[in-house]
Amino acid sequence: MPYFLMICRHHPDAAERRAGARDAHRAHVTSGGGGIARVLTGGPLTEDDGETATGNFGVLDAPTREAAEAFAASDPYAQAGIVQSVEIIPIANRFQANRIDPLTHLHTADNDHSR
Repeated sequence: MPYFLMICRHHPDAAERRAGARDAHRAHVTSGGGGIARVLTGGPLTEDDGETATGNFGVLDAPTREAAEAFAASDPYAQAGIVQSVEIIPIANRFQANRIDPLTHLHTADNDHSR
């Protein structure tokens, strides 16, 4: 599958809404949006202080750009109006995804990543 870097910028006043949607967001990541995409790695984006949240990012394994966009759009952070903008950037096919322990745990024969 193709790989994409997803960068989500959040509205500056979103801290309270983000806290309220965090558990649902994490469940979305863990399930890959119900199987839309697989999140290889990701996390929060911050100001230079390393604490003040400004957004989030993810490296996605998705069949198409449209699937990556659907994953971003169905994220509870996006649904709650926290996300101000989303950028989906293709990553080279030679990206060494096998070096990452994925955040999404899909249990299918094609995605068995047990060690």
